[in-house]
Amino acid sequence: MTRLRVFLANVGRRTFTYYITTPPMGILCLAAYLRSKFDLDIRVVNQRVDNLTTEQIARQAIAFHADVVGFGCMSTGAHALRELTRKVRQGLPKALILIGGPHTSASQEAAMEGTCADAAVVGEGEWTTEQVIRAWLDGGDFGAIPGLIWRNRDGQIVTNPGQPPLVEDLDLLPPPAYDLIDLRRYWSLQSMTPLPKRRYVCLVSSRGCPYQCMWCHNIFGKRFRAYSPERMIEEIDRTIRIWGVNEVEFLDDIFNLDKERVIAFCELAQRRNLRFKMTFPNAVRTDILDQEVVDALADTGMTFCSFALEAGSPRVQQYTGKRLNIPRFLKGIEMTVARGVFANGFAMLGFPTETEAELRQTVDVMCESKLHTASFFTVMPFPNTRLYDEVMRTHPERLAGVRYEDVNFATVRVNCSEVPDDVFFAYQRLANRQFYLNPIRILRILRDYPRPQWLPFYLPIFFSRITKGLLRRGQRP
Repeated sequence: MTRLRVFLANVGRRTFTYYITTPPMGILCLAAYLRSKFDLDIRVVNQRVDNLTTEQIARQAIAFHADVVGFGCMSTGAHALRELTRKVRQGLPKALILIGGPHTSASQEAAMEGTCADAAVVGEGEWTTEQVIRAWLDGGDFGAIPGLIWRNRDGQIVTNPGQPPLVEDLDLLPPPAYDLIDLRRYWSLQSMTPLPKRRYVCLVSSRGCPYQCMWCHNIFGKRFRAYSPERMIEEIDRTIRIWGVNEVEFLDDIFNLDKERVIAFCELAQRRNLRFKMTFPNAVRTDILDQEVVDALADTGMTFCSFALEAGSPRVQQYTGKRLNIPRFLKGIEMTVARGVFANGFAMLGFPTETEAELRQTVDVMCESKLHTASFFTVMPFPNTRLYDEVMRTHPERLAGVRYEDVNFATVRVNCSEVPDDVFFAYQRLANRQFYLNPIRILRILRDYPRPQWLPFYLPIFFSRITKGLLRRGQRP
């Protein structure tokens, strides 16, 4: 039997407003898993790195003579799936074409519509993709794979009952297949951490989150599972030895949920005398931080950390299911900044039922904090979330013009709050002005940002935020 040929691509182009480009961790983990299960040749492509056209990606898959083609993407890039799958189907009529990633998990059957994909993998991809390939090799009966969305012989889209099993012991998974990409190419691009030109590697050391935030589409389930401290150190040591990295960018949803794991990891790194910096751009759960954890992370090399407030109103915290303790949130930032860590914050404006006074609370909490920088995002309900269901129940007209397969997070104009549009978008501008035009904060940024010479690079982003919606200018605030 000839070796199986698998082509995997991360779909989505790099734009001025959505320029972040990191190694495609989901695809790299899937690639490593598949080659541990099959005798195969495999190629990984990230459209964002070189801003390839869909035509170029399709040509690469066809030239590779792929037996299996998989496309993963966020919703921002999903509009390309129709053309991509059509071109690949024309060039590789017998290939198995799969789609997956966050967009597929959020949109589910709708993600298949208009594409030439044979199946859509929802949630964690390793086990399901393995089963799909095995079934395809045996003749193509996908009906017994739990949770799989697929196209039957009549062309109908079918969703199998049940849920695919989660990976219980992450330590059993092989390391991400970094050898399949040019890792050094990413060092000249902007990653999630706003620090350009670094010799870094990404690491996702845990999956699952037990909290009940209403906007979450829950790819990895609600049960927390994580690498052991030993596995984390092994993977970091490997990337230092092979690629010469000196920084680890953790992309976990909730890295610090297990305090004992964090402390053990830091102690092991120090005993092994591993020297590397750490950043946490995806945020930590701030209200469970304590001084011991902050000290351990700072002593091990943490230089940058994000903190997600989302809402400054205790009522909205309860309503959304995040239930963050706001005083502890502020204390967590204060402890971290005191250890010399650059602190970035996230807030969301425009939750259903949110009032003007509650918008004001969010702005005030962020501005009163010790954060250096902050992003004030527009609440964006995605399908198959509790947030989406709530908006569709109460104000479906507010989502009537949203195209989820081509949404731009930076410019989207959605208002799910109880505040009129003109006031709402004025508050977004106010939030950025009030936060950043504080002389003390400006001085702290200039003093503490690790690479101040790069700060002008971010000025266009700042100006786009403080002018958002001015073409439909309101009168307040």
